[in-house]
Amino acid sequence: MNVRRGKLVSGGRLQLPAEMRRMLALADGDTVLLEVVDGEIHVRPLRDAVSRVQARLRKYVPADTSLSEELIADRRAEAAGE
Repeated sequence: MNVRRGKLVSGGRLQLPAEMRRMLALADGDTVLLEVVDGEIHVRPLRDAVSRVQARLRKYVPADTSLSEELIADRRAEAAGE
């Protein structure tokens, strides 16, 4: 088990041990998601959560389709119609 001791510092900030930050590839300023599950705090990098969602949705998008390009085209068409 990877249990390490952290510390709650001024302002309610949670200080994570350097070893855990390295394991999660976290750097100063990175965004993390915090979730309370059964009285425990779960911490995970936002980028990992986004990657999981993208992987789940990928099966619904054809390989030769760019959703961002479609969105930009839709927005340009809307703007042209205004």
